[in-house]
Amino acid sequence: MAGLALDGSNPDVDVLDGINDLAKGAPHWVNTVMEYIGEYGIIAGLAILCLVAWWAARKRPGAPAAVAGLVWAPIAAGIALIVNIPIRNFVERPRPFKTHAGLEVLIPSKSDFSFVSDHATLTMAVGVGLFVANRKYGLIGIALALFEGFCRVYMGVHYPTDVVGGFALGTAVALLLSPPAQALLVPLAKAVGASRAGALVQAAGVADADADRTGSVRAAGQAGARGSSVPSRRAGRDGGDNDLAA
Repeated sequence: MAGLALDGSNPDVDVLDGINDLAKGAPHWVNTVMEYIGEYGIIAGLAILCLVAWWAARKRPGAPAAVAGLVWAPIAAGIALIVNIPIRNFVERPRPFKTHAGLEVLIPSKSDFSFVSDHATLTMAVGVGLFVANRKYGLIGIALALFEGFCRVYMGVHYPTDVVGGFALGTAVALLLSPPAQALLVPLAKAVGASRAGALVQAAGVADADADRTGSVRAAGQAGARGSSVPSRRAGRDGGDNDLAA
C-alpha cells in the first residue's frame, strides 16, 4: 500500500524540495557533517544525554524512582521501533529519491521503506521519555529529535510526513505506555537499590525519600503522642492538688 502522495504539487513534496535545496547549495564538507549527524550523531548525543540525566538522578532524594523514569526512555524507543515494523511493511512507501527526481541524496544506499522514519521515531521516543522523567533533559532531547527530523529531510531520505509520523509514533509510545512501565520499573529500581548493585540507581549517601517520609511520619506521631500525654499528666496533677486542697 503506497497511498501516500509520492510526487506532484503537494505540501509534502514542496517542503521536501525546499529543505533538500539547502543540501544542493551547501559545500561538500557541510553535507558530510550533516550526513553523520543525521545518521549517527544525534542518536549518540541522546545516549550521552541519557547518561548525564542518569548520573544526576542518582544524586537526588528518591533516586530509584527517578532512575526508573529515565530507564523508560530508551525502552520506549525500542518498543516504538518494533511497532514501526508492521507499519512500514503495510504502507510500503518508497524512499523519496526512488520516485522523486532531482534530489540531493546524501545516503543513496537505503533500500527499505520510508514511512515511518525510524530515526524520527527513536529520537522523539527518547526525548519524550526523558521529558516525562525530567523536563530539563527532556526539552533538550525533544530539540535534538526535531533537528533529527530536519536532517532526514535535508539528506533526501525521507518525506516530511515520514518524519511527522515518526514523531507521533514515538510520542504515543512514550506517553501511553509510561504508567504501566513505571509500575514495573520503579519497584525493580528500588530492588536494585537495595542490592549490591545499588550504586546504579542511588549514589552513596543519598537519602531514600520514602524512608525519609516514613521517618518523618513516625517522628510526628511520637511527638504528638508525647504532646498529648503532657496535658493528661498535668491534668492529673492539677486534679490531685484540688483533691488535697479540699
